[in-house]
Amino acid sequence: MSNNNTILVKNFDDFTWIRCEGKGSFINSPQMKAWAESQIKNGILTIVVDLEECTGMDSTFMGTMAGIAMKLAKKDGGSLQVASPSDKNRRSLEDLGLSMLLKIDPKDAPWQENLETIRTSLKEHSTLTQVDKTQHVFDAHKLLCEAHEGNDDKFATVLDVLEAELANRQKH
Repeated sequence: MSNNNTILVKNFDDFTWIRCEGKGSFINSPQMKAWAESQIKNGILTIVVDLEECTGMDSTFMGTMAGIAMKLAKKDGGSLQVASPSDKNRRSLEDLGLSMLLKIDPKDAPWQENLETIRTSLKEHSTLTQVDKTQHVFDAHKLLCEAHEGNDDKFATVLDVLEAELANRQKH
């Protein structure tokens, strides 16, 4: 496992793999989003987010996952799958209602039998897009609210603060 908060990726025949090592956060979620969106544009319908070595996820990271899941859900046969989450990460996803949007450790997934081979073939995704970080964090939290109505109250203050910050940035 890396000491950094790293995103590792690789495209396979029927799916693409994204592995988070360390904390999944607003810092590395733009990398996850950029990779996932590029794969969806290329016709990939199954994206797997591997959380085996993920020490925790902030709301921006989970909002980014929600956004990816929502894009895939619009495509026939599209799905976001989660591999090997810790109990804590599983609870975090369930608490925000994301277990309704994604499949956690699906037993019938073809990748289940090849986990070690997949994990040893991954490469670091270091190409950062020029995504404005504040906008990314705002968008991720809006997606969490869209994903589950119970999240509106949880993130109202965060959204207000971020919206004010974005408005302030646009004035300058």
